[in-house]
Amino acid sequence: MTVHDKTITGVTRRELMAGAGALVAATAMGARPAFAADVIKVGFISPRTGPLAGFGETDGYVLDLVRKSLANGLEIGGKTYQVEILDQDTQSDPSRAGQLAKDLINNQGIDLMLAVSTPETINPVSDACEAAGVPCLSTVMPWEAWYFGRGAKPGQPSPFKWTYHFGFGVGEFHKTYVSQWNLIETNKKVGVMYPNDADGNAIRANLAPLLEKDGFTIIDPGAYETGTTDFSSQIALFKQEGVEIINTFPIPPDFATFWRQAAQQGLHRQVKIIQVAKTGLFPSGVEALGQLGVNLGSAAYWHKAFPYKSSVTGVSGQELADGYEAESGKQWTQQLGATLSLLDAGFDTLKKSADPKSKDAVVKTLSTLNTVTIAGKVDFTSGPVPNVSPGPIIGTQWVKAPEGSKFPLDYVVTENATDPNVPVGAKLLPYNG
Repeated sequence: MTVHDKTITGVTRRELMAGAGALVAATAMGARPAFAADVIKVGFISPRTGPLAGFGETDGYVLDLVRKSLANGLEIGGKTYQVEILDQDTQSDPSRAGQLAKDLINNQGIDLMLAVSTPETINPVSDACEAAGVPCLSTVMPWEAWYFGRGAKPGQPSPFKWTYHFGFGVGEFHKTYVSQWNLIETNKKVGVMYPNDADGNAIRANLAPLLEKDGFTIIDPGAYETGTTDFSSQIALFKQEGVEIINTFPIPPDFATFWRQAAQQGLHRQVKIIQVAKTGLFPSGVEALGQLGVNLGSAAYWHKAFPYKSSVTGVSGQELADGYEAESGKQWTQQLGATLSLLDAGFDTLKKSADPKSKDAVVKTLSTLNTVTIAGKVDFTSGPVPNVSPGPIIGTQWVKAPEGSKFPLDYVVTENATDPNVPVGAKLLPYNG
């Protein structure tokens, strides 16, 4: 059969040729050329594997929720934009985090970067964005380790134009710990295990002096190196000094090593409160300690009891936790709400910007952002320093779950000094009680 102007599908030869020409042009210009100006690209970097994998374990679920919510696009200024979230796994490696950020900036052309969880992830990503002039928003690390750890100086103007961070700082830890530790009678001797890293050094310099002003005696054996395998000298000092509170900011493998050795050497019998930050956040890590994990004190930057809703998905804290458990078969973790709060704040910034494809417009909006996420308020207009919005950290504890529970441990709220809107659900129990 000869094809003239009509084919058996009803498409004219002229239309066919026009379509072919458009396809060739599209191929030459790269993927989705006709929509490139209408596509918002958001980079998302977190640790999904490696020693910090607990922080990224729930990110896939949260990203799926957000992608579904934005499947029909995001309307900004009367125009609808397609949304692409380009998520990357740092493998818990700071060097890789920086490389991933540069790839998203230089090769993917992102409009906004979101980075979550620990200085090992956030600081190298923030530095790459600052150098390249790309708006970046981050959460889940002490803000002092982000702000001063990247070269800002107290009392001086911020050196950062493109990078912003929200969430807890030393002030929140101080309020929470004093509130938590006064719930049980102790001798107020605190053995501290602060590692030689960005978190540990910021906490040592800023938190310890505040605790001493509140009447706590700090017993500090000095910074230890990540990956230490023998904590005998620290344990011996804590036993000798009679410490009844221990506070530490380790990565999970280091805490497991320390606390198992502490139990073998009898330290755990004199401890009334063991307050663990950075580790002790997620059920898998606490369960791995067996009986030694029961009654560990922790702190939550998000809990399913938080009374806020996600602005991007509309889900409540309880709905977020229940949905994750139903889909994954695993226990909810505080990272669910923290990661979702970052996406809430990031997409609210894009919605409020005059032009989400203009990096200047986006960062200007970011600098004055005042919004409510599933984890509470984010407000860059009234922070302790520029580029920072402080957020709550709530006193919590891992306790044996009631009989018939799906999971062996329950994660309960024991105090709420940094956000009284969060209901207290349980009384703090002594560790060795």
